[in-house]
Amino acid sequence: MDIWGRVEGYLLMVSCCTLGLVMMASCNSVFYWVGHNGMAYVLDIFLADTSSLKNRGWLFAFSTSPYIATTFAGPAAAHAFYRFSSWRWAFGTFSIVLPLASAPVAGIFFQSRRKAMELGYLAKKRSGRTLIQSVKHYFAEFDASNQPKTKIVIGMILLIAAFALILLPFSISTYQSANWKSPAVISMLVIGGCSLAAFVLWERFGARVCLAPFHLLVDRTVVGACLVTGTVVHRQTIQNAGYIGNIYSIGTCVWSLATGAIIRATGRFKYLALAAIPLQMIGVSLMIRFRKPGTDIGFIILCQVLIALSGGTMVICEQIAIMAAVSHGEVAVALALLGLFSSVGSAIGQTIAGAIWTHTIPQYLQMYLPESAKWKAMEIYDSLEEQLSYPMDSPERQAIMSAYEVSQRRMLIVGLCVLPLAMVWILMWRDIQLKNVKRAKGTVF
Repeated sequence: MDIWGRVEGYLLMVSCCTLGLVMMASCNSVFYWVGHNGMAYVLDIFLADTSSLKNRGWLFAFSTSPYIATTFAGPAAAHAFYRFSSWRWAFGTFSIVLPLASAPVAGIFFQSRRKAMELGYLAKKRSGRTLIQSVKHYFAEFDASNQPKTKIVIGMILLIAAFALILLPFSISTYQSANWKSPAVISMLVIGGCSLAAFVLWERFGARVCLAPFHLLVDRTVVGACLVTGTVVHRQTIQNAGYIGNIYSIGTCVWSLATGAIIRATGRFKYLALAAIPLQMIGVSLMIRFRKPGTDIGFIILCQVLIALSGGTMVICEQIAIMAAVSHGEVAVALALLGLFSSVGSAIGQTIAGAIWTHTIPQYLQMYLPESAKWKAMEIYDSLEEQLSYPMDSPERQAIMSAYEVSQRRMLIVGLCVLPLAMVWILMWRDIQLKNVKRAKGTVF
């Protein structure tokens, strides 16, 4: 976006997302998630470009408000496609809807850029380069060290390889005959660790343009915001019913609007974040108590509401914290850094949950199942249909629910142990009064 512009970046992400939807009709595709996350990122940058800091929290919250509607519309649409059509037509339909729905936003981008050019804020200069010269120019722009064959993608490859190889063994070790002693598991951990070390050395000494700018990583507010988003993401366990899980989405979106309004009125965000973490700890603690068979569903809903209120506060506060700590020209890279830590934190959380799941469920199924069904423990573990085939009052179904209870309780305990770290990261933030920040909104395009 910094090279070609916001509108070009947005249209590229829409294209990737649409291509991913088309391809999902026949296979899983990484293009969809590249486009989906990229569109959200471009829109966040656009909102940051066109708003003051004190209003930005409310605008960021407002941009997530459509999730309130899609929480109800999504399952209804899925049910309709399931009954009257097919899942392939579902992806095909949305591959048509997405570009049409995105067109007005692209039109706003084009109109804003044209207006800026007419007012003289944005002057388009002819480069005078030939096609070959342009290719060389953009090659150099993406070349971190301005040397052939050493590009910025080297850092990306090293970082992706590091986290993939370090985190994957936690989920697949139980499928290896020797578990953690398996040569494949040991090799992945060693190569992943070496890749992470190589990434740090490359960024520090090899790349002239860093993938993760070091001058931002030494800012305590930036580091604190990134560590918070890496700590509190994906702190929920598997839900037994979809509508219970939707409480978190609805509550977060609604309360984030209130959080944005409070930040706009007071100009403060640090103490809101400090108040949110204890609330989430209370919600998770209560979930440990109530997340078991036979508990009234109202108690689980109460826990989800408390966690949602905390989540809605934290999402806005961490974004405002990192944007308040950098100059306007660094907002794009700061939000990208925040997204990186969020993704890594999510991956770590899912890996830990996966490790607990794969190491707990088979063990406790073998322990709780009646003797007549112990030989089917792995079949039950691998098949949800097999689990649901047993009557609710049968010994097999009770054993399955008890194994689930142990696994989910362990996940929640791990989450509760990690959450206090978020308090430490928030205390690292500077208490910036947003009303006193006098900063140019910047050029939109």
